[in-house]
Amino acid sequence: MNYLTHQGYSAGHPWFYHLGGDIPPLKAILTYVETGDYRGFLADEIDTLNAKAEPKRSIEIAVLRKKLLAELRADISRYRGCARELRAFRQNDDALLGCACADIHTAISLKFNHIVNGFANLRTLDGLSKQGDLFEGL
Repeated sequence: MNYLTHQGYSAGHPWFYHLGGDIPPLKAILTYVETGDYRGFLADEIDTLNAKAEPKRSIEIAVLRKKLLAELRADISRYRGCARELRAFRQNDDALLGCACADIHTAISLKFNHIVNGFANLRTLDGLSKQGDLFEGL
């Protein structure tokens, strides 16, 4: 089952949820990132960090990784909350909207996108070599 598209909309779009798309599990989001080539919105910044000399490079990469993990954890927590809210909304209020999206549809689609970016940024960061080549350029 493809959790990430529904009636022509991706899970990063509010209409995906408004039209009844299944709430993607985190494992499906991670698989989507791992099998794609998206590097995250911080790819250029990560490339810049990677080009720095040691030990500054390793220190700044560790700091960024810690920050990205904290942000991803917060996004996952909020995504789970949005998923609960959306399930309740679908049981109680969904028919009242007609052809308009509710705030919960927008909120969960934004959190989906944040999680995609979080996983992609971490994958890009983790794809760097553990230590820069000390003899590069000699």
